[in-house]
Amino acid sequence: MVERSPRRAARTAGAFYVVTIVLGLVAAFTAGRLSDTSSLVATVCYVVITILLYYILRPVSQGLSMLAALFSLAGCTLSILDTLHLVSLHFNYIVFFGFYCLILGYLIIRSTFFPPAIGVLLLLAGANYFTFLSPTLAHRLTPYNYIPGLLAEGALTLWLLVVGLNETRWKELSSHAHNETIRTSSG
Repeated sequence: MVERSPRRAARTAGAFYVVTIVLGLVAAFTAGRLSDTSSLVATVCYVVITILLYYILRPVSQGLSMLAALFSLAGCTLSILDTLHLVSLHFNYIVFFGFYCLILGYLIIRSTFFPPAIGVLLLLAGANYFTFLSPTLAHRLTPYNYIPGLLAEGALTLWLLVVGLNETRWKELSSHAHNETIRTSSG
């Protein structure tokens, strides 16, 4: 899907982001089964976003795009296990999304098909997520420590929905990355 229409893939990621954000808010402001169900569905949607963004950002750096995806998938896995009360975590799994946002921000800045400002916002959000390493600090900063992430991922969501990405630049970078892979493997 990404190879044929990267813009459609980007817009699909944006649509899943909207669902994730809405369900995340439902989970945050409700309790019990509704909260847990909303959280689980939001996390599954975030897995889809992660996979789509991996493919979209793969031409920038396949290795870093994979690393970002692994951090996100680790955070999603821990989120699901925590929601189902299958593990007792001694840290907040949102830290994994800090690493994810840092790498994602860097990849977006390096890409030529997204605005670098969104990458900068993601870098700030990622750094902010490390406040969750200290439960005391995170508690003191709540709800303000969620604002950078909402702004960054909200901006990315809007961009994905409205613009998608610069398809011409994505295809140029994808072609260049493909040619580099061929040259490296045959060299």
